[in-house]
Amino acid sequence: MNATTSRPVTVGTDGSDDALRAVDWAADEAVERGARLRVVHASRWAHYEGQLPSATSQRSAEEVLAQHYVASAEERARVRQPGLTVSGEVLADDPVTAFVAESDRCLAIVLGHRGRGELAGLLLGSVGLQVAARARCPVVVVRGHGAGGADELSEVVVGVGERGTGSAAVTFAFEEAAARGCAVTAIHAWRVPSHQMPTAHTGQLDDARQSCRADAEGWMEIALRAVSERHPEVKARQAVVEGGARRELLAVSRDASLLVVGARRRGGGAGLQLGPVNHALLHHAQCPVAVVPER
Repeated sequence: MNATTSRPVTVGTDGSDDALRAVDWAADEAVERGARLRVVHASRWAHYEGQLPSATSQRSAEEVLAQHYVASAEERARVRQPGLTVSGEVLADDPVTAFVAESDRCLAIVLGHRGRGELAGLLLGSVGLQVAARARCPVVVVRGHGAGGADELSEVVVGVGERGTGSAAVTFAFEEAAARGCAVTAIHAWRVPSHQMPTAHTGQLDDARQSCRADAEGWMEIALRAVSERHPEVKARQAVVEGGARRELLAVSRDASLLVVGARRRGGGAGLQLGPVNHALLHHAQCPVAVVPER
């Protein structure tokens, strides 16, 4: 287990089955990372209700239900991981704003791939994609066969993007693997650029493909070198594949326990560029997906 960190793992809950699976995953993650767990339920009703004068000291049904969600999730986490430090809070804000604010002070945000109420649109992107695109820490969407818990990890897969990108995602993937004593597989997908496609005979195409593959292998060596030196205990495998990254990463998600991808900051600071690959993984991957902001 890593040394204790002051930053918590934050998990969103709304009482749904998928949210409870996210609580399980987050509790395991907190223990493996030597962190505490923070359980959060965010809702607009608390904000608006707080602005209105109250003629009674009785709590509203919405408040009672929200606090029940949090208390139940806290108890579930403590039962799953005895000794884990757990705290909870009902936040008076919409879920996206609340979780983005949380991202400034936590190790990671963990969400279920579907929820009820305001979190129910996660699969279609109304909450989950916005949090993943705007959060300033890694966001893990718990979905697929790996939803049983982070302690079930047997291999972490990280998608390595084009040259000059992906360092934060690679670092997060190695940290996850080191915390659990498992291996990392780093995948980089490449294609021959259209402007390099030869117009003559097959031999020229083979030369272009070999050149692109050699460039991809060289980039992978660079991308993994420093973090591999920091984590010599982590067994790492490289896979350089010709084709589309979306297809390759979705295919490996059938067997992966966690899939890690990076996202670059847009110009002007307007969130991250999730792109079609990350969108596809968040919607269709068959294992939990971590989206890591690239700084």
